[in-house]
Order: sequence, then C-alpha cells, then structure tokens
Amino acid sequence: MALNDNATLVVGSGNYLTAPVGTPIPDDLLVPVFPWQNVGHTSLEDLFGITSEGGEATTIGTLQNKSLRTKYSARTETMTFTLQQFDTPALRLYFGANAPLLPDGSIGVPNDPRPTEAAFLAIFIDGESHFAFYAPKAEIYRADDMAIADTESLAGLPLGVKPMVLGTNTWTYAVTPLGGTVATGASAGTPGSFTPVEAVAPADFVALASVIATPTAKWATGEHVVLGDGSKAAWDGTKWVVGTAV
Repeated sequence: MALNDNATLVVGSGNYLTAPVGTPIPDDLLVPVFPWQNVGHTSLEDLFGITSEGGEATTIGTLQNKSLRTKYSARTETMTFTLQQFDTPALRLYFGANAPLLPDGSIGVPNDPRPTEAAFLAIFIDGESHFAFYAPKAEIYRADDMAIADTESLAGLPLGVKPMVLGTNTWTYAVTPLGGTVATGASAGTPGSFTPVEAVAPADFVALASVIATPTAKWATGEHVVLGDGSKAAWDGTKWVVGTAV
C-alpha cells in the first residue's frame, strides 16, 4: 500500500442525517437534499465511534491439519454519537419511535420501546475532503444511559445506530474512501475508462470539462464514459456531450 497524504482525515465539522429506509446516498454529500434531514446538534467531544459484537474466530481442522481453516461468527456493529438536542424528534430517537406525544405536549416514555428505522448518513468534513458512513437501513436507539453531569457543558443523548441488511444487499453499510486519484484522461469504449489507472470518475458532466479525451477524434457510435452520478458522456471531436456518441 502506497503512502497517500490525501487519505488522512482530521474532522473539522460534520453532520448526521436520517431519511426513509432505502433512500440512496446523496449525489452531493456536502449538500444533502430532501428527504435527508439533519438529526440536530451533536457533541463536539464524542464525535463518533463503532463498537461490535460477535466475530469470534473458530479454528477448524482435520486429522492431517489441526488448523486448516478459520471460521468467524456473524458480527453486529453499532455506530455511536451523542445528540445534544432535546426536541420531540430527538427524544424519540433516544426513548423510542413509539414514544407518545401526551396532551400536555410532553413525551411519554414507552415500556416497550421500538427503535427508529431509517436510512442513516454520517458526513465528516476535512477542508476540501469529506468522508461518510451510509446505511440504507438502520435501527436507531439509545446507546447508553443519559447523565447530566454538571452545569458547564451541554447535556447529551447517547445514540446507537445498528446498520441492517436491506433487501438482497450483501452489505449493511458503506464508507467513502479518501485520497482517490483525480481523472485526467478518458478513453473511448462501451463504456470507456478513465486514466490514470484507478482514477475516480468525474462527479458529473461539469467536472468532466478538464478531462482529455482519447482519441481526440469523434468517438464511434455508442462509445461513452460513465460519470460519478451515473450519467453518460461522449466526445464529439471538439467537446464533451451528454449521452453516448452518435
């Protein structure tokens, strides 16, 4: 693995958001749009953590090889952060999605609390870089007991987010790598590819403007490259155009 200075992370700011189960990750992580909604103010001290249960290793052997294989049990992971906002939506994340709103405006604490089911997104910003955790389905509920320790700091609601498998997915949550190589060239194909090797596709058509096409002549019918937002673009001999070459 090569050294990559651009892949380091120092969190300067961030946000935690929820949306209905199955909502795709936003095209622009820095400007998430509806139905993504911010959960509110969160702790500056306890930013984020991941705890896990399970994953125990069991060695399986034969008479000829006592340690032939290693088998791991299923692992359940929980993302944690502390919410520092005490309005109705925040209290329901902590006390249960089924916490009733009482006639006097207070929130009843249910004796059979149910976690909130939602898509979850955590975005951390480091200057011009950003890093995210995305779960298309998760259960959100209290992670620890609440304690109001003093009169000098903001009180908090410790929350736990358990990513769940959605539909036929083989994964529970995704992370966005840092330090990807910016594409400087694009080769024709169906679809084509970006250079240098392992370069990140331009985010959208606007970001494609500085990329050099190969060949520089008009691409053949049907040839194109696929951009980061899933759209297609082609070279008409003088400029980039949306869609496939015609």
